[in-house]
Amino acid sequence: MKANQTVKFKNKPIIIGSYSIVGPKEGKGSFGPYFNYVVNDDSFGEDSYEKAEKKMLISSIVGAIEDAKIKPNDVNLLLAGDLLNQIISSSYAARNFNFAYLGVFGACSTMAESMAIGASLVDGGQFETVVCATGSHFSTAERQFRFPLELGNQRPPTSQWTVTGAGACVLSLKGRGPRISMATFGKVIDFGVKDVNDMGAVMAPAIDIIGLCGMILPRISNTKI
Repeated sequence: MKANQTVKFKNKPIIIGSYSIVGPKEGKGSFGPYFNYVVNDDSFGEDSYEKAEKKMLISSIVGAIEDAKIKPNDVNLLLAGDLLNQIISSSYAARNFNFAYLGVFGACSTMAESMAIGASLVDGGQFETVVCATGSHFSTAERQFRFPLELGNQRPPTSQWTVTGAGACVLSLKGRGPRISMATFGKVIDFGVKDVNDMGAVMAPAIDIIGLCGMILPRISNTKI
């Protein structure tokens, strides 16, 4: 069923597995105890931050599949994205798996976007099992959107800090877990904010107008199966 921008799912796809991995800074925050794994250093044993980001994505996808208690061969599609050009971390991570891949780019909304699309495909019967994932890394995002860390630029105290981490979940119509009942697909609302250190002000108009945190928000209920 559709009503303007909101899709109501008939079969209510189930989140049957999930996994999250974050950097040391995120692990020390208020949500630290809720993450599945906290890495000891931002490099995650790799020789570049981009490779570390890719490794986190791979780890989250594998972890979500294991948490769902299914095999990789049971997965039909991977929906994933990140913040880099050509969503390179997600695309390189997808090389490690033998299922179809669809890359998405929504910046802060990427995880919600992938879940909304994934739920639509599962609910419609196009795919039985879909993995949704996203990842980012502070050090790669700074180089991408602001200044390379090597320049030593001073950050304003109020500037946002891009998350170092990755997360994934598995959607299916079979199994146990919270259900996705609806998804609202948002609009681009641009009030001309140009401060790269204040991304909150950039997103605030969309949140205020359509009541969403980001561009797309799946509505999840804890209905027991």
